[in-house]
Amino acid sequence: MDSRAEKILERVAADGLEKCVAKLSRIAAGSWSVAGVKVSCRTMEEALRTHAESRGTGAAVYFEVKGEFPFTSMVVFRPEDIDTISRGFMGFSFSKLPSLTQAHEMLLSELANIVVNSMIGALSGVLKRGFLRSAPKCVQGEPQFLLEALWTAVGREGRHSLVAVSLDLRCDKDVTRSELITLIPESMEKALLAGGPID
Repeated sequence: MDSRAEKILERVAADGLEKCVAKLSRIAAGSWSVAGVKVSCRTMEEALRTHAESRGTGAAVYFEVKGEFPFTSMVVFRPEDIDTISRGFMGFSFSKLPSLTQAHEMLLSELANIVVNSMIGALSGVLKRGFLRSAPKCVQGEPQFLLEALWTAVGREGRHSLVAVSLDLRCDKDVTRSELITLIPESMEKALLAGGPID
C-alpha cells in the first residue's frame, strides 16, 4: 500500500468515527471514544493471527457495500459484554446468555449500522461517490470464522488493505471494546490518491 494512501485512509476513518462516537455519546447512555485507528496491508492469514491473539469467540455484524468502489466491512463485539453494550446504547440491560438471541442481534445490528454508516459517509464525502450497503448479517464464532466471512467477497488469496478502528464504550465502571474492520479495494486507494491530500 502506498504510504500516502495509508495516511489518507487513517485520517478519513478517524474523522468519520470521531463524529460517530460524539453522536453516540450525545444520544446514548454510555460514553464512547475512538481508541485507535490502524491501516495495514495484510493477507487473511496475517489478519487471523493478529486477531486470534486478542480475542476469543466474537459476534460480528457484516455489510457488503456496493458502488463504484465496492468494499466489505464488519463490526466485531464481545458477546460476554452484551450487558454493558445494551446499557451504554439502550439505557437498560440485556441478560447474558450462552448464545445471541434475536433481540441481541437486533441491538448489535442497529449499533453496527450507525458505525458502518459513519465510515461510508466519510469515504463518500472524500471520494464524491455514493455507496449502498447491504442489510446487516449478524454471526457468532471464532476469529477465523468471522474473518473468513469478511474476506469472502474479495477472495482469500493476496494482500488487501485493512482499516481497523477500535471503539471503547464506558458505562458506569464497565468498559467494553468493539472494532470496525473494513477491507478497502485497490481501486478505492487509487481514487483517494488521485484526489490529493486531505487537510
